[in-house]
Amino acid sequence: MALDPIKVGVEAPDFELPSSELTPTGKPGKPIRLSDYRGKRNVVLVFYPLDFSPVCTGENQCFQKTADRYENADAQILGISVDSAWAHAAFARELGLSYPLLADFHPKGEVARKYGLYLEESGITARATVVVGKDGLVKLVQVQQIPEPRSGQRLLEFLEKLAQSER
Repeated sequence: MALDPIKVGVEAPDFELPSSELTPTGKPGKPIRLSDYRGKRNVVLVFYPLDFSPVCTGENQCFQKTADRYENADAQILGISVDSAWAHAAFARELGLSYPLLADFHPKGEVARKYGLYLEESGITARATVVVGKDGLVKLVQVQQIPEPRSGQRLLEFLEKLAQSER
């Protein structure tokens, strides 16, 4: 089944997912809602196949290394895959990630489906980036083949221009 990714200019579907961040009881799964960022920050939805896989590990390390540039561009990174909040917490801890990873775990891939980025035949999320503006509209959609890492530099340049246009 071919992907039908969400289109630039449409309103991004809202969602709430458990995250790698800790709840008040000290367990992973603190809920994060996309709409909480509306009017405050642009959001970079980083859809990726699986925690601990080679390309996903490398990409998340690159996002972390450039986290200050995302912060300066008024952008919040949210990683999303079908892994559980527990797996995300271990992955984030191992890589020293400062941004949340969201568990699109149950129902499996529900958010990825809303964005047209779930690979039914594989049971995983596509490797894709969706930028949601402060206004809640999709500003950018990029999809890569699973083994192909995304270009963080092009993404940062886009976000920096977007931040400048909002000032």
